[in-house]
Amino acid sequence: MTHAALALPSLPPGVLLETVSPGLDAAVGIAVVVPTFRRPELLLRTLESLRAQDTKRRFAVILVENDAEGRAGLEAARPLIEAGAIHGMAVVAEARGNCSAYNAGFSAARRVLPRLETALIIDDDEAAEPGWIEAHLTALERFGADVTGGPQVPVFEEPGREALADHPVFRAPYEASGPVQALVSSGNVAIRARVLQRMGEPLFDTRFDFTGGGDADLFSRCARAGFRFAWCHEAAVHEVVPARRTEFSWINARALRNGALSTLVQRGRDGRARTLAKSLALALAAPPRSAWAAWHSRSLLIGLYHLQIAAGRLQGEFGRVGEQYRKPESN
Repeated sequence: MTHAALALPSLPPGVLLETVSPGLDAAVGIAVVVPTFRRPELLLRTLESLRAQDTKRRFAVILVENDAEGRAGLEAARPLIEAGAIHGMAVVAEARGNCSAYNAGFSAARRVLPRLETALIIDDDEAAEPGWIEAHLTALERFGADVTGGPQVPVFEEPGREALADHPVFRAPYEASGPVQALVSSGNVAIRARVLQRMGEPLFDTRFDFTGGGDADLFSRCARAGFRFAWCHEAAVHEVVPARRTEFSWINARALRNGALSTLVQRGRDGRARTLAKSLALALAAPPRSAWAAWHSRSLLIGLYHLQIAAGRLQGEFGRVGEQYRKPESN
């Protein structure tokens, strides 16, 4: 097999090339973007799951350090990259925020790998199943999709919190593989390179850096551009959920934020009038929906979700969106 020489690229402003594994091949057509921020131990777990992938396809890992000062993840991963245990490269995204980190990773992948066909994302608190890459790429072909999403299975650090897996904040949006109308999370996706090319740079809107929702906004724009989505239930990752994310205050803040973000994303697609009409309709429907959900699930916390979404949507109408990512120590 002929290997293409790697020409180190000129990256966009604010994206710094840190290190490259020996023998990284420019002909590789698959990139796995891994953003990281102050979670070096979990990042090593993520990288180990990528090393254990059961696939004959060649892929490159694009590690994106989003803590330009501390660089704990970069330093933890550097020996693996420089020894060739992880084939890929590491860059630093100087601008903080998850959208900025994703943008840096995709920009680096497109410039370093000119034959890029598919890019995947896995976050640094997730570990992929051994068949993760194969499952995503098979689903892209099987369903004729441009973007596939997969489940983020919660792994609760605090014992006894497993029942929360049924809460909409943690539960996967679909239960079976197949074409779907929409995706909302970027934490476990595969995206064809033609999507990246057509949507241009920056791919994610950095206005969502600290609120989240940049993924839902991107996929909404992709849908308007005619791209197709599919769900791949077999492409699972296991996401560590720290104890603070099982507290009512965090779940309530996340639910309100989800509602507010849905308002902002819909407004960009449908305009203010239609968005407000839907927000008011959901507010009217929320009490009976919450009562039914509480009875059906035998969980008051799950039942509250519809009320929280409705309240969050109304907050979004006034531009109020919680910035849960602004203070990482409390997220």
